[in-house]
Amino acid sequence: MTSEAAGKEFSPDEIRRRVMAIPSVVTFGYRLEELAPGRAVIIAPYDRSLDGIFECFHGGLLATLADSTAGTAALTVTGAEAGTATVEMTIRFMSPCRTDARATATVSGTERRLILCHVDVHDVTGTLCATAEIKYIRLRENK
Repeated sequence: MTSEAAGKEFSPDEIRRRVMAIPSVVTFGYRLEELAPGRAVIIAPYDRSLDGIFECFHGGLLATLADSTAGTAALTVTGAEAGTATVEMTIRFMSPCRTDARATATVSGTERRLILCHVDVHDVTGTLCATAEIKYIRLRENK
């Protein structure tokens, strides 16, 4: 399958290999649950030793999960080997998360080198805990 946005072959195995080798993904124990063109779902296990002040998932860790999931979704349209970087992120926290967190990212559009993503983060009961809009840029290749 070829991505319309970048003309790159969608290779779930290559994307999974790349994402699961990222040090922060390993450190936080993320599980890549779903991967499809323009979509990624990642689960982050809840670890009380990393709680924020309100005895729930630390907001910064939910932001990291959202960013990682959006980056994974971006790779589904750029190709597994593309260099990308976050250029802008807005996150809104809706409810405390005291369980594993499930982030679902969808690519909502592309503009030149930008990849626009929307992410919803839910707890295991389905409660919406956070929502984010994230822009990634496809880095220029070194020649």
